[in-house]
Formats: sequence, structure tokens, C-alpha cells
Amino acid sequence: MQSWAAEVEPPALRPLTGAARADHPAPRDDTIRIDLVVPSDLAFCEPGELVIGERNRDADPIKKLDLPAGGNSGYVTRRSMKVLYFDAFAGISGDMAVGALLALGLPLDHLRQALSQLPLGEYLITATPQQVHGITGTKFQVQVAAAGQTHRSFRDIRQMLDGSTLEPAVKQCAIGIFAKLAEAEGRIHAVQPDEVQFHEIGAVDSIIDIVGTALGIVWLGAERVYVSPLPLGTGLVQSQHGTLPVPAPATVELLRGFVTHPVDGEGELVTPTGAAIIASLASPERVPALRLQASGYGAGQRRLTDRPNLLRAILGQLVASIERDDVIVIETNIDDYNPELYEYVIDRLFTAGARDVYLTPVHMKKNRPGVQLTVLCSESDRDHLAGIVLSETSAIGLRYYAAQRVVLPREMREVTTPHGTVRVKVARSADGHENIAPEYEDCKRLAQINNVPIKLVYQAALAAALGSGRNK
Repeated sequence: MQSWAAEVEPPALRPLTGAARADHPAPRDDTIRIDLVVPSDLAFCEPGELVIGERNRDADPIKKLDLPAGGNSGYVTRRSMKVLYFDAFAGISGDMAVGALLALGLPLDHLRQALSQLPLGEYLITATPQQVHGITGTKFQVQVAAAGQTHRSFRDIRQMLDGSTLEPAVKQCAIGIFAKLAEAEGRIHAVQPDEVQFHEIGAVDSIIDIVGTALGIVWLGAERVYVSPLPLGTGLVQSQHGTLPVPAPATVELLRGFVTHPVDGEGELVTPTGAAIIASLASPERVPALRLQASGYGAGQRRLTDRPNLLRAILGQLVASIERDDVIVIETNIDDYNPELYEYVIDRLFTAGARDVYLTPVHMKKNRPGVQLTVLCSESDRDHLAGIVLSETSAIGLRYYAAQRVVLPREMREVTTPHGTVRVKVARSADGHENIAPEYEDCKRLAQINNVPIKLVYQAALAAALGSGRNK
């Protein structure tokens, strides 16, 4: 896969000739068609322009490159991934999330029009500016008649959303948030997710908060969401189930894997709705480098004494950077060791903290075939790992030296496949592309459990990782 920047002369390109390809209509006489190998999110548009944007998306294209008739070359740039970062220094709730997305540019009229497609009865939504500690935030409020506050099950809400005329991406996003919450509540109350009865969150205002958040995420085109460490607050809170500790049990269940500050702040700072939004949409990984584009603040209902009760949402483009780190390289040449034992030695070295271990065939004195064992590690692990090499192998000495590595930013994700959960490693290159590699041991284990070829598990994990990367 290749892409070329507009400032750089591209490789030779071949105009399409003969019959039009089946996946594109026949070109008009004044349309320049170019045969390119490009990522799937670069789309052709005629006449005379190349549109860089996502397929099947109604949003404006990221960039247009004019291709005048008679031209014979074109340039393609890879768009940067759009990232939304929730800086939740005062926690997060559903109304704060919607307020922050409105402040980022989600039109209130668009929100009202989309929500009118749901059978929620009579309600009034408002978005007003509010000064909090000198910062202007957007306070989003939903006013509902008491008769409209109906308890609903997850099954009821899913059916309502599925049967609506909301955009498919909005439906998927909103149902995903409710599903996360139903799973958490189901574990707490020992019931199936479909049977979970939402009390506060089944009410109209909470449904509007969740669907409104989904609308904002889709409208802004955010492909990945990150969140800061979350202050969980302290104290007690009243609910339909009675008095509950802060954070609420559902909140704790939903935030597994996320960084939190358990006793930071007074009262409930992260609500179950806010936690469900984070659990469904956000990555627990640290936010990567971003080129900032916009920010907005959503105002909460309470006045806090120790911080502004605001949720800051930051929209930016992913900046894929190249990182450098210092390592120690340990090497030794061995020609008299049982090769069956290398697997054990390598496993021990990795378990003890080695960053990489590998074997290289070498020819040694008297033309004896041998192996060079190489270990990469931090300086603090050098002596310990050198001791393992000397105690486990037949080596009687080794050498080491300092080196520098150039590495891509990477993260581990978990994806769900028909065969089970697989970890995948995702590295971002400087041009914005992602290198995705499912973990071999996970694929091997699931292949054995399900009695299927390992390549099928690997392919399913790769497809799931590609899909989750687009949705995030």
C-alpha cells in the first residue's frame, strides 16, 4: 500500500484503459481516472477531482485535489485520524458529554431533529452558555414531564433504536453504550443483559444524553476516543435501589481497565451514564500526540469547591511520531549447546524483562556452525539478564554495548472474534497508517480450543482490529 504527498513527485501512474472496473462507473470524457493502490478510505469522485475521505460517509471530504482534464498524474495524501479526547478533570456525566460536543460544533438543531425520530414523548432540550471559574461551558439540559420518565429494559431501548430512522452509525454507537451498561448491571444484579431494567438511565433524559453523545461522535467524525484518568469522587448517592456508595457499583464495573483516582473529589463525579460512554467509546490507553483543532467545555449541574465542574473535549488529528529509546545489546556466540534448549532460555529472558531476544546463524572458528544469541534490554536489567545467559547456556563470556532504537508508537488492544478474545498489537507509522499484528499465543490457544485452523483465528482477529479502529 502506498500514498504520495501533494508536494512530492509520485511514481508513474497508469490511467485506466479499456472497460471500466466493476466497482466504479464508466468515466466521462472529461474525467481523469487513475489506477492507484491506496487505502480503502481514499475514494474517487468525478468529474476532475479526487476526494480524500471515508467511503459511505455523508460528511464533507477531508480534502479535494483538482485533476484538470488533460492531466496525466495525481497526488494522494493519507488523511490523519481524527481523535476526540475527554479531559475529565471533574469527571463525566451524560449531559456534560453532550454539552462538550455541542461546544465543539455539534449543531443543536441537528441534535433536536435527530432526537425527534425517537418515540420519547414530550420534552424540551436547551443548551446555554455558563461561566464556571471564568471558563465558558455549554450547559445541556433536558426537561421532561414526570409522566414521561418511564423505566425501560435494555431490550426495549435496543428495539426502539433499531426501529428508528437514525443514521446507522448513530444507532450502532448508542446501542453499544447501552449494551456496556446492561452487561455491567447484569453482572451486579445477576440477570441477563436483555432483562436489565434501567431506572434512572431508562428515563428520557438519560436516553437523550446517550443518543446525543452518539450523534456528536458521528457528526464530528471522531474515529478514536481517549480519556484522562478519572476522579471517582467520594460519599453516598441516592438511587432507585436506595443509598449507594460513590462511585456507584455500575460505574466501578464499567471502568475496569481505565486509570482512575478512587478518592478524588466530593460527591459523584463519574455517573453510570458517563462511565458507560467511556467504556463503550474510549480506549484505556494513554492519549497519543495530537495536532489540536478545537476544544469545548460541557458544564455540569453542581458547583464544586475544589475544581470547575466542566468536561473538556479536545478534537485533534493523530500525529504519528517516531520514538527513540536507549537499549543495551548483549551478545554471545555459541557452538556447543543443545539447540532444543533455546526455546526455554528465550522464554526465561523475556519473562525477566528482555525487550527482544533472537538467534542468528553464524560460522565460528574451524568453520563450525554456531548461533549468536542477542538480547536487547534496559541498562538496569543488563546484569540480571547476562547472568541468565551465562547460567542457562554453555557460553563462557559475552559482550554488551549501548545502542539506540527508533520505534513506532504502539498499543495493545483486545478484539472479539467468533472464536474468542484476541490481543492485537497496533503500531502507528509516521504517515498515519497502522500496522496490526494479532498475538500468536492467543490465536494458537483459540485455534486449539475451537479446533479450527490458526489462520482463521488470525484473519478474524485482524478483521476485528481493522473494524474497531474505524469505529473508535
